[in-house]
Amino acid sequence: MDTLDAYRQIIKNVLSEFVQLQYAYGDIQNETIFDREADRYLVVSVGWQKVKRVHGCLIHVDIIDGKIWIQRDGTEHGIANDLVKAGIPKDQIVLGFREPEVRQYTEFAVA
Repeated sequence: MDTLDAYRQIIKNVLSEFVQLQYAYGDIQNETIFDREADRYLVVSVGWQKVKRVHGCLIHVDIIDGKIWIQRDGTEHGIANDLVKAGIPKDQIVLGFREPEVRQYTEFAVA
């Protein structure tokens, strides 16, 4: 398996774990959306919290030019840490939700 295919599989495995999350409030489920052709991978939260509709992106990860770009991370602990634990090197992960000027001060790739 080449590196890109390995990254795709790791992302899918890590994001799939979020489907198992049970929310303490409301009737909310997480759904995964995997677009392998465009290399976009999302976890979307959908449901109801009392009378309020819940629909939003919890996690959005892209593969751009061979690097993992975390575009949205709504988790408490940081999805980047899960990706590193699963075998993706920090220098291959870009925190896209951080301002470009700030990325150099993280432990992750600049771009």
